[in-house]
Amino acid sequence: MPIRRLYADTATCAQQVADALGPDLRVAAPLGLGKPHGLLNALYALTAADTTRSMRLYTALSLTRPRPKPGLEARFLEPFLRRHFGADQIDPQYAIDQARDALPPNVEVHEFYLQSGALLHSASAQRSYISQNYTHVARDLVLQEINLLVQLVARREDPDGVHYSLSSNPDLTLDFLRQMQAAGKARPLCVAVVHPDLPYMSGAAEVPESFFDIELQPETSPPLFALPRLPLDVAEYALGLHASALVKDGGCLQIGIGALSDALVKALLLRQQSNSAWRGALASLDAGGNTRTLAGYLGGTAPLVTGLYGASEMVMDGFMHLQRGGILKRRSWDNLALERASVAGRLNPATPGGHYLRGAFFLGSRELYAWLGETEAADPDAIDMCPVSHVNQLYGDHQTLAALQRRGARFFNTCMMATLLGAAVSDTLEEGAVVSGVGGQYNFVAMAHELADGRSVLLLRATRMGRNGLESNIRWNYGQTTIPRHLRDIYVTEYGVADLRGKSDSECVEAMLSISDACFLDALCAEAKAHGKLAPDFVIPAAWRRNRPDCLRQSLAPLQRKGLLPKFPFGSDFDDVEQRLLPALNWLKGCAISWRGKWRLLKAVVRPGDAVAGEAEALKRMGLAAPATWKDRLQQRVLLAALRRPL
Repeated sequence: MPIRRLYADTATCAQQVADALGPDLRVAAPLGLGKPHGLLNALYALTAADTTRSMRLYTALSLTRPRPKPGLEARFLEPFLRRHFGADQIDPQYAIDQARDALPPNVEVHEFYLQSGALLHSASAQRSYISQNYTHVARDLVLQEINLLVQLVARREDPDGVHYSLSSNPDLTLDFLRQMQAAGKARPLCVAVVHPDLPYMSGAAEVPESFFDIELQPETSPPLFALPRLPLDVAEYALGLHASALVKDGGCLQIGIGALSDALVKALLLRQQSNSAWRGALASLDAGGNTRTLAGYLGGTAPLVTGLYGASEMVMDGFMHLQRGGILKRRSWDNLALERASVAGRLNPATPGGHYLRGAFFLGSRELYAWLGETEAADPDAIDMCPVSHVNQLYGDHQTLAALQRRGARFFNTCMMATLLGAAVSDTLEEGAVVSGVGGQYNFVAMAHELADGRSVLLLRATRMGRNGLESNIRWNYGQTTIPRHLRDIYVTEYGVADLRGKSDSECVEAMLSISDACFLDALCAEAKAHGKLAPDFVIPAAWRRNRPDCLRQSLAPLQRKGLLPKFPFGSDFDDVEQRLLPALNWLKGCAISWRGKWRLLKAVVRPGDAVAGEAEALKRMGLAAPATWKDRLQQRVLLAALRRPL
């Protein structure tokens, strides 16, 4: 039976695609939001049920809903997850099976970026992971004999005909198909799966009807995957304040995802909207004046009058908040945007034009997806979703324009650990287990060194809770690195900024010590001396001994009293009772990591203390107001201990 172009039934589409391509499917699918889970699940099910077939999938960031552990975690998360994601959310079944090491033998899944921490214990995922820079993925896919490309798209029909938008993921599709053509390879079968809620983004993300061979428009579509908004603590706010002083007015900004990036965005908004309070907090945190000295020639302390231009592989909620706050507004034209604006009659020298944000994929909250759609409708030139090769590197025919767009660039990324000599650990643990992936981090670090006034800024917490209690994230050495020491640039922790560019090894060690937690200074200093990287007579300055959490709380207390550092700076997906439960549950999680924590928890369970406000509502929300079994009674006792913990 010849394959049709239009389908409404996912199972029929999958069956006919599989029959047309033969027994061996080699599938490429976008990362994150752009994966059509329904179609992929149908293809996966067909393959799993027929041992004469095989399926090899190349993708990244396969998003699945959290699967909480039994006990208090499940009691808290399961009602929240049902409410947040909805009953119709579809997870990629191959990702669930891979996490359980239960993929059938005729299916392989290769990802170049893993959902952070989700597959640490999956032997299959760890073996099949491909370590690649984001900009090299399209090139390497050409070698894999891909015969099927599937993508979630937005659809628009007007007098000119049907058009599709790659929407959230023009990142690799355009580069991959271009490189397939250049290599003389046969073009894979391309399937567009239409989602009615996906924002229609024009510009480079828009493609003609002929771009896809098949259109699948299911009668019903699951809700788009939306990330819950995160809380911020004092240390993250302190880090964000330091980092925000490095941003240069009129410059270019790249930011990643997570609490540290949210802290940076909130700090930039404070710099813009409450400048005197922001300056006061920075001065209190920066007792030695190092951050403010660096701000004098790298960034600034005044509001951002000219504003910023965004160039980030990932477009996330932070850019939306910066645009609404009057910060993301410096515009830039490129040749494609000029051509499209001219055809549409939008070129007018008297009004601003061009885009203020360029990205390769987006992922965030439902509010972000709505903002993208509204912005496209009101100001179609504002956001340029384009191939990752146009965002993460300077090479190619757009090199000169890209360098001009990215003047004063500050590329902010996060890492897990850093060494005293300036190497970064961002994706892999010492024994080789992959936490996430390289993604575009190396690209942006290298690009910062190529741009005349660009800087790479890596953000990390100074400490974390480990099996032996508190551990330093700044190490003498580590068995895996993502960014080598010869690309060292700027690091920021909650205790300050370390500028390593062009510095000697001993100067780098001193700079990294200055932003380390005071608990670990003596041990780190001794290790550096033992390896000959610090002078034997070096003495730790007294000011560095103040690198302690209590000093951070003291410094930021005035901003907290003014309500300028809310726990959820951009709103919360948790209700009031859940927001009270979160710190208690996090305390329990921290206690469970180390033996000291377990001992502390045991003492608290034996003597939980006096009742606290909101306790009854919290027990009711957790289904523990009237425990029926001994396990329930034990969980109630543990929860009460957490709620009544000393603050």
